[in-house]
Amino acid sequence: MVNDKLQIIPLGGVGQFGLNMMLMRFDGEAIIIDAGMGFPDDEPGINILIPDFSIVRKYRDEIAGIFLTHGHEDHIGAVPFLLRELQVPVYGTRLTLARVEHKLQEHRLDSSLLHPTDAGGTVNLNVFDVEFIHVSHSLTWSTALAVTTPVGVVIHSGDFKIDHTPVLGEPINLRPFQTYGDAGVLALLADSTNAEIPGVAKSEKAVIPALADLFETATGRIIVTCFSTSTHRIQIIMDLAQEFGRKVLVLGRSMMNSIEISEELRHINLPDGILISPAEAKHLRPDELVFLASGSQGEPRSAMTRLATDQHKGLSIGPGDLIIHSARVIPGRERAISRLISHCYKRGARVVDNSIALVHVSGHACQEELKLLLEGVRPKFLVPVHGELRQLHRHKEWAAQLGLIEPEQIIMFENGDVLEIDSSTARIVGQETVGRTFIDSGLGEVDGLVVRDRRNLSYDGVVTAIVTINPTSGELESQPEIVSRGFVDAEGQPDFIASLESVVEATVKNASHESRIDAAVMQEEIRLALKRFIKKNSGRQPMIIPVVLEI
Repeated sequence: MVNDKLQIIPLGGVGQFGLNMMLMRFDGEAIIIDAGMGFPDDEPGINILIPDFSIVRKYRDEIAGIFLTHGHEDHIGAVPFLLRELQVPVYGTRLTLARVEHKLQEHRLDSSLLHPTDAGGTVNLNVFDVEFIHVSHSLTWSTALAVTTPVGVVIHSGDFKIDHTPVLGEPINLRPFQTYGDAGVLALLADSTNAEIPGVAKSEKAVIPALADLFETATGRIIVTCFSTSTHRIQIIMDLAQEFGRKVLVLGRSMMNSIEISEELRHINLPDGILISPAEAKHLRPDELVFLASGSQGEPRSAMTRLATDQHKGLSIGPGDLIIHSARVIPGRERAISRLISHCYKRGARVVDNSIALVHVSGHACQEELKLLLEGVRPKFLVPVHGELRQLHRHKEWAAQLGLIEPEQIIMFENGDVLEIDSSTARIVGQETVGRTFIDSGLGEVDGLVVRDRRNLSYDGVVTAIVTINPTSGELESQPEIVSRGFVDAEGQPDFIASLESVVEATVKNASHESRIDAAVMQEEIRLALKRFIKKNSGRQPMIIPVVLEI
């Protein structure tokens, strides 16, 4: 039986930041919109998160293409991992796919599946026709998608704002949204990141006055950190450096790659001679230098963190330096960024972020811009996406308050929900299994149980109990020994360590002879006894490793 309803299934990015990925299915054909990564909360040893691809494997034979709205990591970061599962065409603008191609090279994957598509272009599949619509964002060459299906047009806004004065490229093109609205739009999937913020997002040019003042008054080195994909911001820094007679040293692989890609595509204008090498920087005065560093989110291995902690070869932050943190704080990265800023202050630098001066603007639409999009598209159904649950619900409340759409026509869903929609109805009909896959840069995919163990080690430490038992008599040959790492200090709390040793000794002595001469059984009994005692007396749950030596 032919299914005459369109299914929309978010795999990530709905009710959370990052991991943006969505599946659309109709009558045996499917497309994927975006495949992004996310940052781990504090999982030890985990570098990134990507969506769980179980549903991709389930519908592998239906998937005809991957469509990317823009080149931010939370929308393209999972593409290399996805292409290990699927060999299907990938569509996006030239800048977006240039960033993807660089990732594929790092993963030693073929880039022949990449198909650049300019804004205004349409990809025609058997069931779906997908048009790319130019929008404004903090990254240039960003797009919305208009997906024409047998039951109607679905518009996916991607990440956008309405910027009439971008630093680079053209302003947002609102005409296609109006044209589709005039013809009739079935559903609008709209960015909700700033749905709780009144007014409009400031233009990318709005940061220029504050940055210019800082450049004019700085007497030492200027160290700017921003997202490596913030092409508008990077262009502003380059222009200000030239205006105030400074040279720019780019630090961090992601920042250097981003600038190289943008320059190659002629989507950034570097003043002649503005970039210098580390060797050249050593011969310039502090007031002639600007460092442009990646690592605005306090990533441990980033250029900015290495500068702030004296780990960068030949370079470090010191007194007289001006640090400009020109980026938003990604939810979950607050502590890391706070530590980064504290390191800078500790070394005598001055730090300016958005709490002090307007050195960053958002790339996401606020309430009035969401209103303009809704007025232009006039969809039958509105589906908030991209944002935490509170932002999705604020989006719904705002839209309903405007009276542009009935509350019952605003569809709320979460990751894994199966939304079925046709020309007159939209409802959640099921739930697919979705989740996160942990990626360790050294090991690749990491099982959730491994992450759990790492987390326990990180939070509660490890306790090793060493016991020597005669394998014949089952008697202790020596007193048990407790070794603690990250749990309690043996010198600072000798009584507690002694108590643990007593627990182990009592467990061995109270065990049956059969248990004492079976190392595996004895290890488990010791583990359980220590677990119960430690939980009762400290409330913590360290990893417990019993070691039974038979002598």
